Amino acid sequence: MFQLVALRWLPRILALAVCFLAVVAFAIPASARSYHRAGHYAHVHHHHHVHRQYRHHRYRYTRRSHVRERRDANAALTPGAGFSGGGLVSNVVAEARRYIGGNPTGRSRLWCARFMNMVLKRAGHQGTGSDMARSFAHYGQRVSGPRVGAIAVMTRRGGGGHVGVVTGVDRRGNPIVVSGNHGRRVAESVYPRSRVYAYVVPTN
Repeated sequence: MFQLVALRWLPRILALAVCFLAVVAFAIPASARSYHRAGHYAHVHHHHHVHRQYRHHRYRYTRRSHVRERRDANAALTPGAGFSGGGLVSNVVAEARRYIGGNPTGRSRLWCARFMNMVLKRAGHQGTGSDMARSFAHYGQRVSGPRVGAIAVMTRRGGGGHVGVVTGVDRRGNPIVVSGNHGRRVAESVYPRSRVYAYVVPTN
């Protein structure tokens, strides 16, 4: 009797055992997959977080660099401290700046000296009467450095010369000059101090 009952239930027991093993076999990889996915998500999230931090710091660094560059450029156009041109600042510099962006001489070439003489005349000073930039090397009184209101006499690439009035000094000691025929117009720009071989001021 017992054997008959055992034989009757044996297939069911075997079927339950197979189902149980199948459930266990399916559950273990699923857990492993869940763990792997969780680890992958954590890695990706960490990578994205670090990347965002890097981009943020790089943006801040770049922004600070641009702000510093703008600040230095603005400082370069500030008249140098300690350089006083007295009345020259109020007349020669102001007169020269009136024509920035234009060409009041009517000449198409070699007109920086013509412009400088025109500015001096309209500011109440005598000029050199010459259209040669080097004529200003022997004009007025020689001064030792780039004084605001002084006239800077310079060399020019390819020969010739250039002349203009000093309006300031940048952080490296280079003069800021308003001059004619700078890109075919009157302009205010920084010039290398190595180009200047004379600074002079009017004496009348």
